[in-house]
Amino acid sequence: MTSSSDRSQPVDVKTYEVRTYGCQMNVHDSERLAGLLEGAGYVRAPEGSDGDADVVVFNTCAVRENADNRLYGNLGRLAPKKASRPGMQIAVGGCLAQKDRDTIVKKAPWVDVVFGTHNIGKLPVLLERARVQEEAQVEIAESLEAFPSTLPTRRESAYAAWVSISVGCNNTCTFCIVPALRGKEKDRRPGDILAEIEALVGEGVSEITLLGQNVNAYGSDIGDREAFSKLLRACGKIDGLERVRFTSPHPRDFTDDVIAAMAETPNVMPQLHMPLQSGSDTVLKAMRRSYRQERYLGIIEKVRAAIPHAAISTDIIVGFPGETEEDFEQTLHVVREARFAQAFTFQYSKRPGTPAATMEGQIPKAVVQARYERLVALQEEISWDENKKQVGRTLELMVAEGEGRKDDATRRLSGRAPDNRLVHFTKPDQDVRPGDIVTVEITYAAPHHLLAEGPVLDVRRTRAGDAWEKRTAEKAAAPAGVMLGLPKVGVPAPLPVATGGCSVD
Repeated sequence: MTSSSDRSQPVDVKTYEVRTYGCQMNVHDSERLAGLLEGAGYVRAPEGSDGDADVVVFNTCAVRENADNRLYGNLGRLAPKKASRPGMQIAVGGCLAQKDRDTIVKKAPWVDVVFGTHNIGKLPVLLERARVQEEAQVEIAESLEAFPSTLPTRRESAYAAWVSISVGCNNTCTFCIVPALRGKEKDRRPGDILAEIEALVGEGVSEITLLGQNVNAYGSDIGDREAFSKLLRACGKIDGLERVRFTSPHPRDFTDDVIAAMAETPNVMPQLHMPLQSGSDTVLKAMRRSYRQERYLGIIEKVRAAIPHAAISTDIIVGFPGETEEDFEQTLHVVREARFAQAFTFQYSKRPGTPAATMEGQIPKAVVQARYERLVALQEEISWDENKKQVGRTLELMVAEGEGRKDDATRRLSGRAPDNRLVHFTKPDQDVRPGDIVTVEITYAAPHHLLAEGPVLDVRRTRAGDAWEKRTAEKAAAPAGVMLGLPKVGVPAPLPVATGGCSVD
């Protein structure tokens, strides 16, 4: 006979963990995977659970040469845990799953689900099917089933959010496998994008980042070459949206109307991340990048003329097949001329399945390493010099959560300037929450951050800070046990629509 005390005990909570590798697209997809799992009845495993969850999902990247080794190594470490925990499930999704659909289960037969970049919304269904049928489920869609942003989400931030405006890419860069895995570019309707942004702002979000594999090519799929600049201007009309960013644009599609929209729309931030990849016209041609050094530097010049305080960052590949010392010097020349605030530099890595992987003229590792070190040293010097120019400026910072590793020891907080520079500032006497806005004066510059060592000049409490506070209070009040049944079968219903309104690594 079951007592009333027995009946009151919570059903075991099913936990999940999502491990993300790769670009911002994957980060955004992982937020959706988390939302789907929570909609199906799972709860997030505690930090540091390290594979102890009931469901472990790998959202993979296929960009680097050793991506598969990394995945199979991690899967191998989970095998004994799964063997000792009946009912535990492992799922593999993302770009590597799209590419290696036929080999993952062969190499790691303890994997329960393999899904691709186009059908992330099927994860709960596939997990349930694998549980019932007691065999691995491999389902790879060849075309997009639903835009990631139309699926449920568990956002990592209460005050900032990604908004996907397109997926896929129409370029054919010889070092990149993304178009083969994510498909041709497909654009969302502007009204759907703006409706999502307005809904996010209604939840307390005050900063959004427009996301696309080639974000400023937006409009090519819907037949409007000025669609991206129009979208930026429309974002400027959304009440409560304080900061708009976007990543990553392609120099080929960077048109004057986009520069004008950036300069004339107050909530579009003075920040631009625009991949260079190489400063050599010869290498750019071999990469199938459809611009040359002069075109790239011309864009930089126009942006600086329209937005004098813009911080410009980039991606650079060192050691592409056939790169000569003269080619590399051309990259150094562009770095000196462009004066990047920051550069994400990478040693060329073979991407299996790309034309560059089989090109002649592969550069010896020692040569690539030496060039890489020279580039990093030059960019470090420039970053420091550019940051020193910020000393004495008064800036508004959006207070960040957990970006300063030494903040507790130094009694500082951290925030992001409009141009996205990281600033550590003295903790004020009054309460300041992530998402709030503080005004500070910059007193010191390091290569990768700024300091505001004086007193905070002003604190503005925001709806974004309220949203963070509410989320934090809800987490603290959450019970240790939750009454849950079995995960629901099927794709959750789409979120209601509000009315009115990728990279080298």
